[in-house]
Parts: sequence; structure tokens; C-alpha cells
Amino acid sequence: MIFERAARREFAQAAAGISVALLAILTSTQLIRLLKDAAGGRIAPEAVASLLGFAALNFMPVLLSLTLFVAILLSLSRAYRDSEMVVWFSCGLPLTAFLRPVLRFSLPIIVAIAVLAGFLSPWANYSTAEYRQKLSARSELSQVSPGAFREVKKGQRVFFVEGLADDASSVANVFVASVQEGKLGVVMSDAGRQELAANGDRFVVLEHGRRYEVEPGTPAFRITEFERYKIKMEDGEARPAERSPNRLPIHELVLDTSDQARGELLWRIGVPVSALVLACLAIPLSFVNPRAGRSANMLVAILIYAIYSNLMSVSQAWVAQGKLSFWIGVWAVHGFMLLPLAWLFYRRMAVRFPWQRRAG
Repeated sequence: MIFERAARREFAQAAAGISVALLAILTSTQLIRLLKDAAGGRIAPEAVASLLGFAALNFMPVLLSLTLFVAILLSLSRAYRDSEMVVWFSCGLPLTAFLRPVLRFSLPIIVAIAVLAGFLSPWANYSTAEYRQKLSARSELSQVSPGAFREVKKGQRVFFVEGLADDASSVANVFVASVQEGKLGVVMSDAGRQELAANGDRFVVLEHGRRYEVEPGTPAFRITEFERYKIKMEDGEARPAERSPNRLPIHELVLDTSDQARGELLWRIGVPVSALVLACLAIPLSFVNPRAGRSANMLVAILIYAIYSNLMSVSQAWVAQGKLSFWIGVWAVHGFMLLPLAWLFYRRMAVRFPWQRRAG
């Protein structure tokens, strides 16, 4: 049917542009945060790309849901402004006729949202936590970033290097501050390199430097010059990532009866359902009255989306805290949002357009 093909083509074109814009904004924001952490030495620079990919999978369900809502809303609003809706209504099509093309366009996206929310986002959350655990368990020297101070052993040792080889085998202009047996020691050296002992222990051998040692609270002070100075590097223990509800696969989450797991399951169910409700809400919300201004319907749509999103977050928190039954939370918010959906359809279909009025 020409009507359905035209509508779906319009939705697809709008969704493509909106998704690219939203993805660029969210990815840029997340990238800035990760680069800030990398510059501060909290994460390794080579981990930025992997963590960014995991973060993208995590926010994709919400991004696709918002893309679907805005794409339908903008497409139909443009049709109202360009008088295309007048043509369709003059052909005898009611407003409810747009449900069919909207649903046919939305269902593949809603399925993708369900897969992302139910399977890929939890996997991304768990992989992020596991990856961070592995990074934190690496040797102390491999965690050092050139030009940045790096704390290890909960602040018991602080490293600073001006230059670091690509394979982390050698360093230049080294500063090491450490606390040993209540004494503060500071080591400065022009250069250093890694050395592997016969028993597998890893050392950093500093060359041509000085060690300053002082006991806090006493005037005792000692300066030692050295040709070679060894510091033992230790690999931490890679602990398995904590299996919190937002990291559990869906089959384990369903079997978990704790309140936190019920709240997480409510969220995973609610995201695709809310995408379907929002797609239908976009149809009556797209109505544009030229006398009220072009942005009036957009303001109402933003308000409804914010209310819907906040209600879902509140219901999830209440279920996780045991204040609300899971079975009530499953339908309460979505059922509540069906009321404005039905009212808006009735209100728009009850409006008599100029070509429908009888001469009096």
C-alpha cells in the first residue's frame, strides 16, 4: 500500500539521522570521561576503546527507544505542517490507520531493544567489571602512564615516569615514593628497566639515582646515592567480578527471587514495552496546530517522555527496595501511560477539521 510504504520510508529516514546524532553525543560524552580517567592514570590508555564499546552496548536500549519515539514524532509533525495529513484524512483514513505502519516499523526495533536489554547490556556490564578487575591486577609498572602520578597498593607507593617504552621494558626520569616500616622513602633516577629473576619475580632496576629516607615526626634524614637500585613489582590477584543483578544473564535473573533482582528484571521487561507505548503515543502527539506554534507538541512530548522514564525508574527502585510488588510494577506504569494514549487518540479523532464542517 502506498500509504504504508511512504510512512515507513519517512520513519526510517528520520530514525537513521536521529540515531547517528544521539549515538555521536552519547559516545562523545562517554569517550571524554574515559579519556579523563586514562589521563589521570585510573585506567590504561589501551582500555579506552574496549570500555567505550561496552558502554555503547549498555546505553543502546534507551537510545533506540528514544530514536523510535522522536523519529515517528518528527515525521508525522512534518506531515501535519506540510498538509500531507490533510490529504490522507481527505482520502478517508482515520488517525488510527497510522498504527499499522508505525507498528510494522517499530517491531524490529523493539525486538532489538529487548535483545539488548535482556542479554547484551548485562553481558557488557559484567565484561566491563571483569576487564577493570584484570587491569587493576596488572603489574605496578604496566599501570603507569607517562607524565601522570599513579598510586598502587592503596597509596603505599606512588610512581611517576616521564617516559615509558612501548613494551614497558624501560622507563626514563623515574620518581618513586613509598612507605616502608613507617619510613617515607623517595627514589629519583634518570633511567630504569625491567628485570626478570630466575624464580619469576619481576623487578625494576633503577640506575644512577638517589634515595631520600625520612621518618615522619623525627629529624632523622638519610640520602643514599646508587648506581643500581631494585624495586620488586607485584601482580595483584585478579578477582572475579561481582555478580550484581545488572550483570546477570536473563535466565539467572529470572530464578533469583531477591528484591534487587526483581527490580532489575522489571527494568529489562519495561524498556521494550515502553518503546512500544511511546511509538504509539507519538502518533497523536505529532498533531501540529499552526496557531499554537510548531514547538508546542514537542514540549508536551518531552514532558510525557520524562514522566514515563521517571515513573519506570521509581517503580524499579521501589521493587528493589521491597516497597512495591513486582507483579504490580510490571503493569502499573505502562497501564497508567495507556490512559493519556487513549485520551489523545480520542481527542485528535474528535476534532472536526475545516473540510469536515458543515455549512451552517
